[in-house]
Amino acid sequence: MARFPVSEFKELPTPFYFYDLSLLDRTLAEIKRTARDPRFKVHYAIKANANPGILRRIQAAGFGVDAVSGGEIAAAVEAGFEGGKIVYAGVGKSDREIILALETGIECFNVESLPELEIIDELARKAGRKAPVALRVNPDIDAHTHEYITTGLAENKFGINLGQLSEIIGTAQEMDNVELRGLHFHIGSQITEIEPFILLCEKINRLVEEYEKKGIRFKSINVGGGLGIDYAEPDRHPIPDFETYFNTFRNHLKLSEGQEVHFELGRSVVAQCGSLITRVLYVKEGVTKRFAIVDAGMTELIRPALYNAHHKIENLSSPNGERHHYDIVGPICESSDCFGKDELLPAIRRGDFIALRSAGAYGEIMASQYNCRPLPPSYFSEK
Repeated sequence: MARFPVSEFKELPTPFYFYDLSLLDRTLAEIKRTARDPRFKVHYAIKANANPGILRRIQAAGFGVDAVSGGEIAAAVEAGFEGGKIVYAGVGKSDREIILALETGIECFNVESLPELEIIDELARKAGRKAPVALRVNPDIDAHTHEYITTGLAENKFGINLGQLSEIIGTAQEMDNVELRGLHFHIGSQITEIEPFILLCEKINRLVEEYEKKGIRFKSINVGGGLGIDYAEPDRHPIPDFETYFNTFRNHLKLSEGQEVHFELGRSVVAQCGSLITRVLYVKEGVTKRFAIVDAGMTELIRPALYNAHHKIENLSSPNGERHHYDIVGPICESSDCFGKDELLPAIRRGDFIALRSAGAYGEIMASQYNCRPLPPSYFSEK
């Protein structure tokens, strides 16, 4: 069970993010243990959380980085990651970002279209460099997740359609300033079933076999990330089942000698170590509802408003009181600024501290200054 130093919170202005670094360390250690295979290379998906304190911890543990913007590349370098351990994806890489990536000496561009490949070749030629690339393939696999975070279906904007892949591989092989290293896949996020990953392995196996028959061998196979977490019971499952996840690829992916598998894990690394701490401003009695109005809103944690996502809500100040139903809402001038409806919680009073759990991923990084609100600070505990 998570331990929150509520007595220490009293002097801190809310809302803020609170990170349990001991849980992060245990999570990183479990990833290293279960990914024990010299062919497996794990990159942290920095889009989940780019807090410098978090990044330095992950860098110290020896992981690489998956970036989707020039800003993320810069943040990774600032945190101490080597350029040669950064892979760079994204459907809309600007010229400036591509040049930055070339100058940084990144490990690989995950290329999402023929026009992007052509621009990378052109900019690499002007820079006198050879750009390492993997082609991001859209495998048309349903990951059974929210429509906003699925990325592997045929109608998604991400990746290269299977019908176009052969032509683009041929084009890449003819380019003087591109080195084709492999294939890249990512089928979605918050995937809580193993079946989509098995289907991905089977599709990768067929593709690799098809191209090996043509004399084309890929050194690198990047399977993306997407492993989900338990938002409902974070204390029961603080660390995801990495053993089953990595064993799925170990058992189902047919690798040739010298072939590497790259993973891009984000949410599963950092989500459970972070919570958004907010304070109750008012308890408002409605006609049929009771509202707990807190000082955090969609500006600090947008996932509920954006995805209709739900984070476990806890009353830290009175964890054992008589329970009542509340709508937990924020101060933002939008009706969607609601963290939970009809939440059964111990009696809430003005000044109580409320924790929104599992907020370490896509929480602080997506915060905004809408309504001219300041960005939330962050605090860390190693206890």
